[in-house]
Amino acid sequence: METDLIGSIDQCTSCSRFIIFEAQTGHVVAEHQIEVEQLFPHESWVEQNPLALLKSVQDCIEAVCTKLKEDGVCLERIKGIGITNQRETTIVWDKLTGEPLNNAVVWCDARNGVQVHKLHSQFGQNYLREKCGLPIATYFSATKLVWLMENVPQVKEAAEQDRLLFGTVDTWLVWNLTGGVKGGHHLTDVTNASRTMLMNINSLDWDNTLIEFFHLSSSILPKIQPSSSDYGSLQSGSLAGKTILGVVGDQQAALLGQGCVRKGEAKNTYGTGCFMLYNTGQDIVHSTHGLLTTVAYQQEGHPATYALEGSVAVAGLALRWLRDNMGMIKDFSEAFELADQVDKTDGVYFVPAFSGLFAPHWRSDARGTLCGLTGHSTKQHVCRAVLEAVCFQVCEISEAMKADSGCEPKQFLVDGGMTRSDILLQLQANLLGADVARPAMKEITALGAAVAAGVAAGVWQLGTKMDNITIFRPLVDEKERSRKITRWRMAVERSLGWDLEAMST
Repeated sequence: METDLIGSIDQCTSCSRFIIFEAQTGHVVAEHQIEVEQLFPHESWVEQNPLALLKSVQDCIEAVCTKLKEDGVCLERIKGIGITNQRETTIVWDKLTGEPLNNAVVWCDARNGVQVHKLHSQFGQNYLREKCGLPIATYFSATKLVWLMENVPQVKEAAEQDRLLFGTVDTWLVWNLTGGVKGGHHLTDVTNASRTMLMNINSLDWDNTLIEFFHLSSSILPKIQPSSSDYGSLQSGSLAGKTILGVVGDQQAALLGQGCVRKGEAKNTYGTGCFMLYNTGQDIVHSTHGLLTTVAYQQEGHPATYALEGSVAVAGLALRWLRDNMGMIKDFSEAFELADQVDKTDGVYFVPAFSGLFAPHWRSDARGTLCGLTGHSTKQHVCRAVLEAVCFQVCEISEAMKADSGCEPKQFLVDGGMTRSDILLQLQANLLGADVARPAMKEITALGAAVAAGVAAGVWQLGTKMDNITIFRPLVDEKERSRKITRWRMAVERSLGWDLEAMST
């Protein structure tokens, strides 16, 4: 008997991919990936072309379908489609023409720093936490949407004429794939909605108080659905008629992919940014140590599961900066090779605060800082410092997670593109003082979207754990670990207060 298949769309900051998984086993049958361009038009601005994101997804789907046909795999075996996506990234478009009204404002974009600082001055950073689980920050969609309404005339005009639609990347893809201007479904899921600052974390619906706080209109917002539910059928292409049965934000998808569906389970993903999620079950835990309260997942007909999250803006993005901006490496693998050519940074520390610092600091005025350079410093030391910077940031959110949860994990489950590097994970184990566990499966995030869709299709069970795990154990003592973390904190202090505009009113 032929096994059922599930398709997974994974639209992340650096690329789009489409993967066909065997239901329940997670075996990859076919896949295709296309790198997507990031635009940096001004300091602290990060944009992407929404139409290019959509086309990359459609091209990946067609490429995979071609491979399946060549291999004699019947498309009828595909029982549903899942979508996972970069969260918070804000897209606005005209519902009559389907045309974007601006480039997508990417999650790590910090152009809205002045607006956020004004809100901090008036209300304080945590004014909305009880309702939405989030601090007022440049990171989240609402403050990006406010900036677009105030600074892009065609966005404001479309809102006044009731032509404006807003969505994160999942909503943009669902709307277009299910018909666009010809009846496309304007929907999002609870995990993505929980990253906007507009959804009430308790009721799981848009909150009028939050909407009014940001002077927005509920008419532009998509309908919120459970992660595993029916989002409509694809209207064109080789998979026309196939139903989207799962939508989940990328970090929550990784939690599902790792099988962390029980209270107390956690994972850490190393992608463009770095994100640690700790499953708190049906309990809504409000952090007092700079973490976020977010929705982890919801299956239709069931209560939502929640999580604490530590979000780091720059992880793999620092490697892209080394390659594209500094010309220091030809590809990411070279950074790992160079870092491995020295056994320490010789006092070089790098704080990758390109658009401020996220958890646990939440400082939009911080900027990237390279400390401790001497005449002896080489690109090998800098590359190693860049890798260590990722690990130091994970240590910070791990400490905050321990303080909020009262639990100290003995082992950290990891995934994401950067985890292909043994040196990165050994550095991480050394600085955490705990084991780091890497599954052989590389596409954990896409797998999580497949799980969400497979559950709705009735062909997948939640909670399947990864096998074939590689363990990295700490190789330095507590004295050395403490020394390095102290130096890191000194470097972070030096990165603060650099963007005076973000601090001004």
